[in-house]
Amino acid sequence: MERLEKESPTQELTDAQKAELSELSKVYEAKIADKELFLNREIAKAEEAGEFEQIELLTKQLASDRKVLEEELAQKKSEAVSYTHLRAHETR
Repeated sequence: MERLEKESPTQELTDAQKAELSELSKVYEAKIADKELFLNREIAKAEEAGEFEQIELLTKQLASDRKVLEEELAQKKSEAVSYTHLRAHETR
């Protein structure tokens, strides 16, 4: 544990960083919910029509889209923390 701390010390987040991360989470939760709502409606339509191949495609698309958005969120959070951390050092 100590070695890990020396190699990559934990970074205390400022209130501004916490607010930015929270806002990013809210935005991406909304994007994911919107995508799920749309695709779940399309899946329901395909189920009613008995279009089993379409159901499978839409289900895969839903999983893929969710993964992409989650990865985007993780990247943006990482950038936000890194960028804010770098700016803090520049102002000293």
